[in-house]
Amino acid sequence: MTIVASHDITSRYTPGSTTHHEAPRAARVRSLDVVRGAVMVLMALDHVRWFVSDARFDPTDLTKTTVALFLTRWVTHFCAPAFVFLAGTGAYLHGERLGGRAELSRFLATRGAWLVLIEMTVVRLGWTFNVDYAHYLFGGVIWMIGWCMIVMAALAWLPPAAVGCFGVAMIAGHNLLDGVLPDLAPAAQGGDWRRLWQILYLGGPVRLGDGGPVLAVLFVVVPWVGVMAAGYAFGPVMRMSPERRRRLCLWLGAGLVAAFVALRAANLYGDPRPWGPQRSPAFTALSFVNTTKYPASLLFLLMTLGPTVAILPLLERARGRAARALALFGRVPFLYYVLHLPLIHGVAVLLALTRYGTVIPWLTANQPMLAPEPPAGYGYGLAVVYAVTLIVVAILYVPCRWLAGVKERRRDRWLSFL
Repeated sequence: MTIVASHDITSRYTPGSTTHHEAPRAARVRSLDVVRGAVMVLMALDHVRWFVSDARFDPTDLTKTTVALFLTRWVTHFCAPAFVFLAGTGAYLHGERLGGRAELSRFLATRGAWLVLIEMTVVRLGWTFNVDYAHYLFGGVIWMIGWCMIVMAALAWLPPAAVGCFGVAMIAGHNLLDGVLPDLAPAAQGGDWRRLWQILYLGGPVRLGDGGPVLAVLFVVVPWVGVMAAGYAFGPVMRMSPERRRRLCLWLGAGLVAAFVALRAANLYGDPRPWGPQRSPAFTALSFVNTTKYPASLLFLLMTLGPTVAILPLLERARGRAARALALFGRVPFLYYVLHLPLIHGVAVLLALTRYGTVIPWLTANQPMLAPEPPAGYGYGLAVVYAVTLIVVAILYVPCRWLAGVKERRRDRWLSFL
């Protein structure tokens, strides 16, 4: 996930331009920054919805949801695929700068381990506002990206085309397990095999040892490591001439979308949740795009990665205040991510204090997977959700602008971890 991208990861590097034995400050790939920044904003919207919304059910449940609530959730589906895919692209670009596979492999392994540690400690605290680490750990998107980077540390020794074939095969083929999961699951009951199976693919609560903490796995490794591998193979595209790059991105993106439409219309393969007629034409259309995120199905990834790839060349000349703000967030996504959860959670605490006069237990429970139900009537409508999101994003602009400025002026090695 390029949420951990430093200036170096997404830089475009021209060999031979070093000064004083340092790598140059190469021009950034602006479209990557803008896309990253846009999905960071959408991610904040999704997490504000979780902590602030009065809809205490799955927004993609077509029997309960509204069109506005469904779309508020659905548009955030683009976040993880874009992050993970562009993390692979960023790894390729950073590998060019480092100049060797050994250096890239070492970087990916250490960065991946750092992300797993941050998820287990800082990010978990932001979700829960409690320090009961002995009983609850959380495997979210940062956890998943960290493990994918560790796997990519091994894959980076292969040619990009081979890495891409691995990624595409995993993305396209993992739904073959849909038909055999009922047979495989009983065989994996209990023991280390069951734990590994859940971490890799099934997700859910995993007890770590006898009497150990519960690891709640939301984002599994398969097929996300395939998405990162595909993004790595996409890296050479960002080195093509602008016209060729634009043409290839548009064709590739359109092809992925067309594959989604064809496979989804057939209802034969690619998602365990088929679509069908609903109570109105609008909800039937929602059913068509209501694909499975946990674990991410082939159709979910085609639906989200296609538009992401297609829009890249359209954003290369993006200008204006909004584009500059998004590009800023895209340059320092790690800081944005680490700060946005406690900020959103803190706003939810303030709203609860205003409404109830106390911090309700739900706000210090084991979020987001093992928390009890909040009090009846908790939360606010979508207007408040969107207003809080705008406030949160505006506040985050200040520290993100500061760190982006520091990274422009300095080359300290520790900054690459932010």
